[in-house]
Amino acid sequence: MEEIVNLLKEKNYTISTMESCTGGAIANAITNIEGASEVLKFSAVTYSNEYKIKMGVAENIINKYSVYSKETARSMSKTISSFANSDIGIGVTGKINKPDPNNPYGEDNIVYISIYNRRNNKYYDKKLKVTKKTRSENKKLIIAEIIATLKPILK
Repeated sequence: MEEIVNLLKEKNYTISTMESCTGGAIANAITNIEGASEVLKFSAVTYSNEYKIKMGVAENIINKYSVYSKETARSMSKTISSFANSDIGIGVTGKINKPDPNNPYGEDNIVYISIYNRRNNKYYDKKLKVTKKTRSENKKLIIAEIIATLKPILK
């Protein structure tokens, strides 16, 4: 993540996150780096549908595609970028190691990642199968995928 924070600073980019299943792990990884305050504008953990909607994710997207979808992750990434007025928005939603009784649809152990670049109005989407035994290990896997996706965007 240190390389990402440095690239953000070099490019004069800012970043924000709207996280669900990662529970703030991405923002935590960013803020573990010296100088993160120069690039991180805002982070929201929207674990429930209610708070995704309150933050600006369109309810009809969740209803049409499910909360566990590329479309919801995209809405999360663009919404948080707009809300925070940041150049990069990251949206993450999915199921890690546990079925969701409130949202019984969608594949288990699939995570949807969307990175939105406001400067070129482009989405970078990933669908990731998480296979580690613990939530903590899966969160690290998700963060590694985000880093690998962000590097070429920022170079």
